[in-house]
Amino acid sequence: MPAPEPSPALPARPQTPFDWEGLDRQGLPRRGVILAHDVALARAALRRQGVRIARIGVAAGTSGGRPGTISSTRRIASRPAHRRRRAGIGDQQVAAFLRQLATMLQAGLPLLQALDIARGDGAADMAALLQTVRADVAAGESLHAALARHPRQFDPLVCHLVRAAEQAGMLDTMLERIALYREKSLALRGKIRAALTYPCAVLVAAMLVTLVIMLWVVPSFEEMFRSFGAELPWLTQAVMAISRALGRHWPVLLGVLALGMVGAGWLRRQAWARAAWQRASLSLPLAGRLLRQAAIARWSRTFGTLFGAGIVVVEALESAAGSAGNVVYAEASHAMREAIGQGSTLQAAMRNTGVFPEMTIQMLAVGEESGALDAMLARVAELAEREVDDAVNALTSLMEPIIMAVLGILIGALVVAMYLPIFSMGSVL
Repeated sequence: MPAPEPSPALPARPQTPFDWEGLDRQGLPRRGVILAHDVALARAALRRQGVRIARIGVAAGTSGGRPGTISSTRRIASRPAHRRRRAGIGDQQVAAFLRQLATMLQAGLPLLQALDIARGDGAADMAALLQTVRADVAAGESLHAALARHPRQFDPLVCHLVRAAEQAGMLDTMLERIALYREKSLALRGKIRAALTYPCAVLVAAMLVTLVIMLWVVPSFEEMFRSFGAELPWLTQAVMAISRALGRHWPVLLGVLALGMVGAGWLRRQAWARAAWQRASLSLPLAGRLLRQAAIARWSRTFGTLFGAGIVVVEALESAAGSAGNVVYAEASHAMREAIGQGSTLQAAMRNTGVFPEMTIQMLAVGEESGALDAMLARVAELAEREVDDAVNALTSLMEPIIMAVLGILIGALVVAMYLPIFSMGSVL
């Protein structure tokens, strides 16, 4: 009986080259090309060789290599750390770029291709910056090192998080967290500015209108009243005296105003002056609660983002101290760091600072005990941001009648002062 013919062998599924970047067992940066049937097998092969993957994606070209091999470490040429200042790039553009980059990496696009797409969608200044970042990454630098060369757009906190994500092989997930963090921070900053800008703008406009009346309108009335030959009411005399003083000494007053603006700018650059103002601002009758909740929201979201990225508590508290935007909470974060380093719990260290509300302390205690501290910190930040929204609405609603009352008294007093002599004209005649 003839032997059965062997069945024809199925054609082997072709392997795909994947570009990868990461750190080897010694912590040195490595990059290369690995052949595998899919990205999951490529990741598994690299992990077996002790590589901590920072980025992996389908290779743009067809450069080959033996399956599972690791290319030698490439030395990266040093580049100047100081680049041209790009003042046209706003925080909104940076947040949009981080969100776009996270989405493309989650979709499986290689990092260089994602940077190319983001560069094509950005404005001129942003495209130039991304071109520089892309060139640095293509030359072999890690993404966090390329971003760190542009501190005006990517602060040390963002670079620190990107570095931790590259080491852990979770760059796409961390970029999404960073984008959410930046978007929430920008929204919170916008709400505070909106709450404080409106009353300031109305008061400045009122001052300008008052100056116009005092410098041009009141002198015309004074010429007319001088022909009456009668004694003017005391309110009218006071307004005219102020008008004459402003007309006579306006250069001096303008110089004092300019000197005050220069002095205010100098004080803003002094650390002790900023610290004193930040301490005092928390005790303001109307805006104090708003600023306190805003600081708690920023601190909680930063701390939660860092802790969720796998950074230890003491290091996360150190970075969160600089993101609170207020020296009181920065000092509290440093004090918590010292206490935890000496063996204290997060709940006890937070309570000892005396600057966090009891509800925040209890929520973090639950998160610490349940092992979901990052999720609980996100809830604390959301709650604080909601309270900021309520405080902004309440402050705006309260400031409107106050401003209207002040403007009514000011303008009304000027109008009454100018028309009192006219009302008494009959008695003069």
